[in-house]
Amino acid sequence: MNSLAFIARRALRPADNATVNLRCYCPPPSSSSLAPNSKLFVAGLSWSVDEMSLKDAFSSFGEVTEVKIIYDKDSGRSRGFGFVHFSKEDHAKCAKDAMDGKALLGRPLRISFALERLRGEPVVVPRITNIGDFSRRNT
Repeated sequence: MNSLAFIARRALRPADNATVNLRCYCPPPSSSSLAPNSKLFVAGLSWSVDEMSLKDAFSSFGEVTEVKIIYDKDSGRSRGFGFVHFSKEDHAKCAKDAMDGKALLGRPLRISFALERLRGEPVVVPRITNIGDFSRRNT
């Protein structure tokens, strides 16, 4: 058995007299028309990079449907990261492979696939009831 799986199983094992109820929630299907991995997270942007220059840098890999740079609310200056949406997943993969580590306006880019925002979505939480004696915990 994989040692990591053993550790996880042991950590999740309830006490002998405890009852575990797992509640599993599935998030609603995404209403986005984009493929799940067609959005790239781009970090390491220079403050002088704008949406147009970022789109120009990535458009050679495929159709870019949206570019968004995140700005600081107080100063209005770029926070140094943004997102590039492609129309197809394979275009995003090619762009990630080609541009990760490459310099744009003097700064190396760090690129990964963007994760879906989790804010407001339900979380899976194990519920343990009737927790018993802690003296037998490591047996």
